[in-house]
Amino acid sequence: MSDAALPTVAEVRAAAEAVKAALDRHLAAVESRVGDEDPAVYAAFNELAAAAEEYDELLYDRYDEVTPFEIPTPEDGVAYAGPAEPAAFSVLIRRDYAVVEPARLIAQAERVAAHDRDAELVDDAGTAGALGVLFGEYEPDEIASRYKEFGLEEGDSTLWIAALEEVAEPGDWLGSPFGQTDPQDVVHRFDVSSVFDEDIEDIEDEDFDEDQDEEAAAPGLAPA
Repeated sequence: MSDAALPTVAEVRAAAEAVKAALDRHLAAVESRVGDEDPAVYAAFNELAAAAEEYDELLYDRYDEVTPFEIPTPEDGVAYAGPAEPAAFSVLIRRDYAVVEPARLIAQAERVAAHDRDAELVDDAGTAGALGVLFGEYEPDEIASRYKEFGLEEGDSTLWIAALEEVAEPGDWLGSPFGQTDPQDVVHRFDVSSVFDEDIEDIEDEDFDEDQDEEAAAPGLAPA
């Protein structure tokens, strides 16, 4: 970041004061909470997390320093507030991919189109057209298990199980299939990300370093 874009000292101090105020509000909400899932506590938690993140960013930009703490995100995000025994539910899945070999992706689509009359691949459609052919031929789970064959690279993925009051009538939500899910209706959420793998590797590296230090500090056997 250029010097001209650096946060001012006053901005960093103001962010620090915002963190202090958010800490006080969070403690007050915890001390006066009603039940284990008090919405006031969750709101205060989110405010504290946002204030801490802002301060951390400004501190790093101005002084190239970071805070020694990190406020974790709740495992399931927003607390579940739906029925204890949902009679219906929706499964929402998001999987991200990068197209790392466009030629391979298009070649696979051409093979499908050559053997399937319904799978039409427009010559100038490129990877967009190829994706239409491949996802029309294969189930998403099969593509997820064979993504390298299609010239793809996996990104993050998430699966949500969201409670419903009742099963929707056919066609009711087709106009906006993903815009009507309230995070508080999510019963379970399963996330997959390389970030989690990196966290595990960091822990393993720390354990290895500790073992090495212990071995180095252990007294050796005296020669006979």
